[in-house]
Amino acid sequence: MEKKVMLGNAAIARGAYEAGVKVSAAYPGTPSTEISENLVNYPEIYCEWSPNEKVACEVAIGASMSGVRAMCSMKHVGLNVASDPLYTASYIGVNGGFVLVVADDPGLYSSQNEQDTRMIGRASMVPVIEPSDSEEAKEFLKYSFELSEKYDTPVIMRTTTRLGHSQGVVTLKDREDIPDKPYEKNIQKNVMMPGMAKKRHLYVEERLKKMAEDGHDFPINRIEWGDKKVGFITSGIAYQYVKEVCPEASVLKLGMVHPLPKSLVAEFAKEIETLYIFEELEPVIEEQVRAMGIKCIGKEIFTVQGEYSANMLRKALNKETDIADAAKVPARPPILCPGCPHRSVYTALKKLKLHAAGDIGCYTLGAVAPLNVVETAVCMGSSISTLHGMEKAKGKEYVRDWVAVIGDSTFLHTGVNSLMNMVYNKATGTVLILDNSTTGMTGHQDHAATGKTLMGESTYAIDIPALCRAMGIEHVVCVSSFDQEELVRVLKEETAREEVSVVICQAPCALLKGQVFPYKCRPLPEKCMKCGACLRPGCPAITKNSDGTVYINQTMCNGCNLCAQMCKFGAIERVLAGK
Repeated sequence: MEKKVMLGNAAIARGAYEAGVKVSAAYPGTPSTEISENLVNYPEIYCEWSPNEKVACEVAIGASMSGVRAMCSMKHVGLNVASDPLYTASYIGVNGGFVLVVADDPGLYSSQNEQDTRMIGRASMVPVIEPSDSEEAKEFLKYSFELSEKYDTPVIMRTTTRLGHSQGVVTLKDREDIPDKPYEKNIQKNVMMPGMAKKRHLYVEERLKKMAEDGHDFPINRIEWGDKKVGFITSGIAYQYVKEVCPEASVLKLGMVHPLPKSLVAEFAKEIETLYIFEELEPVIEEQVRAMGIKCIGKEIFTVQGEYSANMLRKALNKETDIADAAKVPARPPILCPGCPHRSVYTALKKLKLHAAGDIGCYTLGAVAPLNVVETAVCMGSSISTLHGMEKAKGKEYVRDWVAVIGDSTFLHTGVNSLMNMVYNKATGTVLILDNSTTGMTGHQDHAATGKTLMGESTYAIDIPALCRAMGIEHVVCVSSFDQEELVRVLKEETAREEVSVVICQAPCALLKGQVFPYKCRPLPEKCMKCGACLRPGCPAITKNSDGTVYINQTMCNGCNLCAQMCKFGAIERVLAGK
């Protein structure tokens, strides 16, 4: 019964350990990544980085079918990728318990949209559980496995950025000894052909109805009676804000947000004079409460956009407060790191006035000043398909000055099929794979081409150039991301072709663990012509002095030599670090 302060995501990993989970699969995505990174601390659990969330979900489904408790974790947009197996797994049900941990991102801290996972839970007819702190994150995950096995269903546990990245006190318990369930051949349950699926759909509807009825007595749903003049129905991290701002109010705290325990809602609402529904993002609970004929206040005063906070609740309720809003600070937009290989690639693209169809990763920052090269970004793997669609819409000449850019991890996630489609459908276009040897944006996780598994074991590293050639692409060129002259030459040559070509720009991420930078770049003011060419790529290590010459911060500089290559007057030299 040791107590420990834990990050929400670390607590989820601990919950998996205590629940007797044996298999976990995931694809890294903020704010869910740390779950798997903490799971590797428990050798009793097999953990893997899968190529994408669909595969991770299917791995967990297979483990569940075999009779063990299994889970997969992902961010909210990853659930879109995993939706295909999820919707059918809902019909199939489970053998060993099966839980998907899905992290939403209210406020868009690191995502391209603000979707609400509860909506997908409702559409897929999968129950959704939502904790409100680290202790609940651990215990609710364990309870989710119990529900999964009792009701023969996958379960989604929804978290958010604030929950996953906040810390709280957690009570550590022993690992449960969960016996493997025997596998039994059952075609009617496990093979979703139309005839079987029709019967299972009826089962799923009854299952949800039963869970909604039983939810009245679930320990994760509770009423906290207080002043009955004001009451809140809430869940997740929003519960914490209600308790901070309105400690005297009555609260119905929902741990299971789908299916809604309507009898408990009605019981609570009957006693309340003014009822508020306080839920982040979509009015999932509110719409159902209104449909029950219960008068309530919700999104007419609470926003459907962004992350909630205690101060937001105070303002909405017009409550007096001495707590000031966050101090107004200058905007600090994200920027590529000093020594980032993507900056060098985009500098070459800008020089050639090439447009880039972009993808999801650090390299999306090529869309903002001063690079301004990336012009589209939709989802993982979309850059290649977007370029293909442009050509089929406007013709080959239209895409002559366009390229697709995609990272190595993202290429293996969903870019492979898109490239295959270009070849199959006789496209013309150049795809740049920005190979920085890691999954950079989410914190340097390994993937299928790095030669290391999540559990730290050496494995076969997918040969990306060979994979491209195996698709029938004749022109696959590897080039150093930092060789400006060669980059420009190769890009001119490949974008002129009448067929699909691939340029693999290779250089490790500047922040990769173990990366050694033997050089630094040093300005020579006496040679500086004050033209500003070295400043154009936007390296944060370089600034302009008051006299127009440049200053290079030696603590930030990684010696990539891009600035020196930009200077035509030899006013920047690369020297050994420490010289």
